[in-house]
Amino acid sequence: MEQANANNLSYPSRIQDNQMEVYQDGEWKSITIKGVNMGMAKPGTFPGEAGIQLEEYERWLKQIGEMNANAIRIYTLHPPEFYKALAEYNKKAEEPIYLLHGVWIDEEPLEEKRDAFDTDITQTFQQEMKKIVDVIHGEANIPEERGHASGTYKHDVSPYVIGWVIGIEWYPYLVDKMDKDYPNIEEYEGDYTYTENANPMEHWMAQQLDVLMSYEVDMYNSMRPLSFTNWVSTDNLEQPAEPLEQEDLATIDPNHIKTRNDAEFIGMFASYHVYPYYPDFLNLEEKYIEFKDHRGEKNNYAGYLHDLNESHDMPILIAEFGIPASRGLTHRNPFGWNQGFISETEQGDIVKRLYEDILQEEMLGGLIFTWQDEWFKRTWNTMDYDNPDRRPFWSNAQTNEQQFGLLSFDRHKVKLNGKDDWEEGETLFEKNEGLLRKVMMDHDERYLYLKTHFSKLDEPFWHKHDYEVYFSLRSGKGIPIPSSPKHAADYRLTLSDHQQAKIEVAGDYDPFFYSYAKNGIEATKAEVENKAETYHPIRLALNKEIMRPDTKEIIPFESYETGKLRFGIGDPSYRNYDSLADYYYSKETNILEIRIPWMLLNARDPSQKEFIGDLWEDGIEASMTIDGIDVHPLLVQNGRVIDEFSNSTPSSYNWEPWDLPKHRERLKQSYEVIQELFSQSN
Repeated sequence: MEQANANNLSYPSRIQDNQMEVYQDGEWKSITIKGVNMGMAKPGTFPGEAGIQLEEYERWLKQIGEMNANAIRIYTLHPPEFYKALAEYNKKAEEPIYLLHGVWIDEEPLEEKRDAFDTDITQTFQQEMKKIVDVIHGEANIPEERGHASGTYKHDVSPYVIGWVIGIEWYPYLVDKMDKDYPNIEEYEGDYTYTENANPMEHWMAQQLDVLMSYEVDMYNSMRPLSFTNWVSTDNLEQPAEPLEQEDLATIDPNHIKTRNDAEFIGMFASYHVYPYYPDFLNLEEKYIEFKDHRGEKNNYAGYLHDLNESHDMPILIAEFGIPASRGLTHRNPFGWNQGFISETEQGDIVKRLYEDILQEEMLGGLIFTWQDEWFKRTWNTMDYDNPDRRPFWSNAQTNEQQFGLLSFDRHKVKLNGKDDWEEGETLFEKNEGLLRKVMMDHDERYLYLKTHFSKLDEPFWHKHDYEVYFSLRSGKGIPIPSSPKHAADYRLTLSDHQQAKIEVAGDYDPFFYSYAKNGIEATKAEVENKAETYHPIRLALNKEIMRPDTKEIIPFESYETGKLRFGIGDPSYRNYDSLADYYYSKETNILEIRIPWMLLNARDPSQKEFIGDLWEDGIEASMTIDGIDVHPLLVQNGRVIDEFSNSTPSSYNWEPWDLPKHRERLKQSYEVIQELFSQSN
């Protein structure tokens, strides 16, 4: 691809009049960034294992191009296959996919030492920058190193790399401590960057950008626009309503970093990660929640973008924005743009709206977080309940951080459609009379599935009956099962109406109750003492009690009931597919299908049959390995059992452990929404 040349330097892009311009067909053309972020992981691997294969990169780039995106962003060095796939794609594509390249820095030393000037930290980061410069020019042979990509890099993709976005979401306490430790630091004066009124972290950042550009100029006579990763927590705005100290503690202001010499012509831009539901001030400050957007509607996201844009002398790229299409919920937004319990269709609609807000502010554009789902991720309100070393090996529907992608890996082994179409599964119960006829179970990496055949009915069974299914994991513990009191259960699933279904947990096996009974929720002494005798709703925390500092308002602890089950079609091939559906019943076939996320049954790692153990004896990290799950279905009318399977004994569902998870790629419903959105954007 042709690049512009001046002063014996080549460059594919520049910042001009607050716009990004690329050099195409001998002239400069302005572009609005419309793209996605791409991580390093896929099911069965952590990011540092660099497990994505060439054919996967090739397929994904093709799908991203067909989505009408013009850019992707990566955070760190990918394996050689990525750069080969990008080079080959762009050789053939009518419109190239441009790359915004990051440079990763290890978070742990920064959080531990709280000093970016530490010699080891700075030298390691600068070595990483230089290494990636060599990589994009196809001149690198990187030896194997645990947790990093490696190999021979011989594909020159520099004509498509239109900007650097270095670093990570910076730890606010790091920035604050550097302010205190270096109160009299001088301004930075480099060959290509310098500072004005800079704090120590801004001084350090200018130095790193200068080293990066100097190396690329010296080695390859090449350069491109500069930026660094930033986020709301270290923006340059005051947020008096923010309850959490670290979220408004420190500032890294891009305005304090300037370019000079040839870099002044190439330019610099700011990069921010901005989501609509966090930090908390976005949902509290009146100037944001009352802000009217270009539609004439209240919009806290648009309000924040407006203030952010007004505070900058350079153009801004929203380098991350998005919403997870997930069952689990972590943060709420006043307008429903929540971090969780969002369907795939809603995900597309909300992302579309956020991107429109970005364009309305005449920013450089935005990069959706993210292209592919990331099973290795964690979320604060579920991270204590799973095994952190085994996250990539199963798909946790309760952890929304795993489901930000436009590309899903969940294989939907069983599709909730009411059809008698199970290809596998185990029959646990079967009889030829009564209302209950047959119960089967199956599983995959994300769900435990239950199918029940009822006898032919003129109306859905729930019009006159309640369907209850009891599950037991712990030996010798639990709540006695009706009609079979010598057997006990840890969970009770109740379906009494197509809008009233839920799973409840025995109180002494309830991790939420264990975690918050003494901190956040009201629990009487009797409730704690009698916890083993009653079922509890399955809940997740949303916010701990906080105080709004500007008004001293106390915002109470908040949780929600995640054990409620949602009726709907769970088959992606149907037009009315609902990705949040938990169960479906067909009047035509008299088949009820239910899918239960593994974590709702306290699974720490279903791939190794590891579940939460004895909480009250051994704490929240307690684990046990089970042989199987005992299941006992009942049909109840007016509190009386009217049908069950004749032996009145639970059957056990067992499965073989797995290491390498099976998965199937599927473009979510949100993909088509974004495809249409990007087709209409310049």
